[in-house]
Amino acid sequence: MDAKELRDKTPDQLREELANLKKEAFNLRFQQATGQIESTSRMRSVKRDVARVKTVLNEKAAQAAASE
Repeated sequence: MDAKELRDKTPDQLREELANLKKEAFNLRFQQATGQIESTSRMRSVKRDVARVKTVLNEKAAQAAASE
């Protein structure tokens, strides 16, 4: 997931994406705990995607506050 793609989305779409990523992270943690995880690198990429989405959401909130 690219930050450029995220900046084109609306805040509602970003919140939905964040919820989906958090669900995926939960499922990956559950798979790791039970020993069923196939790709441990996916956990790292999901964490980074969550951080990207949160960063873009904060940027959009700061822009909205500055424009008022």
